[in-house]
Amino acid sequence: MKTNQTSLDFFGAAGTVTGSRYLLSHAGKKILVDCGLFQGLKELRARNWEDFPLSPSEVDIVLLTHGHLDHCGYLPRFVKAGFKGEIWATRPTIDVAKIVLADSAKIQEEDAERANRNGFSKHKPALPLYTLAEAGQVNAHFRPCDPYDWNELFPGIRCRFRYNGHIIGATFIELELDGKIVVFSGDVGRPVDWLLSAPEKPAKADVLILESTYGDRLHPGDVLPNIAGLVCDALARHGTLLIPGFAVERAQTLMYLLWKLQRQNLIPAVPVYFDSPMGASALEVFIRYQSWHIIPADELQQVVRWIRRVTSVRETNQLAASRGAKIVIAGSGMASGGRILTYFWHLLGDPETAVLFTGYQAEGTRGRQLLEGVRQLKIFGKICKVHAKIRQIEGLSAHADQAELIGWLSELSQTPRQIFITHGEPAAALSLSAKIRETYGWKAHVPLMYERVLLFQEEAETDEHQEKC
Repeated sequence: MKTNQTSLDFFGAAGTVTGSRYLLSHAGKKILVDCGLFQGLKELRARNWEDFPLSPSEVDIVLLTHGHLDHCGYLPRFVKAGFKGEIWATRPTIDVAKIVLADSAKIQEEDAERANRNGFSKHKPALPLYTLAEAGQVNAHFRPCDPYDWNELFPGIRCRFRYNGHIIGATFIELELDGKIVVFSGDVGRPVDWLLSAPEKPAKADVLILESTYGDRLHPGDVLPNIAGLVCDALARHGTLLIPGFAVERAQTLMYLLWKLQRQNLIPAVPVYFDSPMGASALEVFIRYQSWHIIPADELQQVVRWIRRVTSVRETNQLAASRGAKIVIAGSGMASGGRILTYFWHLLGDPETAVLFTGYQAEGTRGRQLLEGVRQLKIFGKICKVHAKIRQIEGLSAHADQAELIGWLSELSQTPRQIFITHGEPAAALSLSAKIRETYGWKAHVPLMYERVLLFQEEAETDEHQEKC
């Protein structure tokens, strides 16, 4: 490749929702946007153990759109493998990422220890993907950036982070390369949200990388009546309602809505437990960064006092073994790990139990399997029977749907030269691509994993032709 060419490598989130990793090369510099974990199918998760396609020591800088695991969860492996540069993000994103990485490492250490103790791993010994100490080593690389300000990365290269809803601290990233703008959408939030303001919209993009998690569907309208109905139905049998909770944003949304519904006497006044150390820490981030969300401070404090926090594994085991009407929100949201598995182990076989999923369930996760109707599930290396009622509610997603993604593009002042649709399963990405063409007449490309594309290629060819003339 010629040294004056700008390229983009799709090292993740291509043909799948997880593992966001985009390597942009320009003017001899290599910039990695997001550094996430693959989740879901076994063959996807196996990629987390593979070496990065180039030495991390060759990467000059990492930019993070937000702190979800599929956008930052590979950082400990990346640093361990030799990355020496800085990781730029907003302050709340850095705080969230520290929480998420520590929690991820702890779960992996616990899973490895359990596998070795019970002998259900083919690896001898089973090892965590990374340790708590390795997750902590990432912290020295973080550099906080204020939103909206242009920051010079290198001569002729600058970036800025702009508010994007989705979760606290989340942004889309504008990279200016010698006057041309490349926009990385990150995960786009909802225009109307219980916790967050509407996302800002880009005004210019020569190149656009756009997520498509919900690129083939529309979210329903007001979800409060549906939540109330599902909760009342689940608790009618006087059993436990389990809600696998995404620890950042979704769990806080659920707490807030359940608090409102109980205040309005629309659901039974049963105890509501929050069993997620990571989620509890994320709640503290909401308290620290009041300007990043729209929950009134007094209401936030009331929710904090109202929710019953579970703080130890012993309490988790006791609560999971208890009977009686209660609601438990526990991580993780796709049931891929975390304390929700302890509740599943004790309660999935009880027909009085109900499980309510509130967000996207990636292919291959336990959450997706339950929604697809499996009658037994592997937990802690053993088979667990499923007799609980499994439900899902649409409309609580922190991701924009197809119409909202189309609307997010509405302020672009000119047609982007190149559009790439990522971070979606194939049907969602292709559907969004078709909708963009139908709405705006713009062509969009759905890249393959490990595909490399040249940016501004049409213009480069024109310049080369003029030089020859």
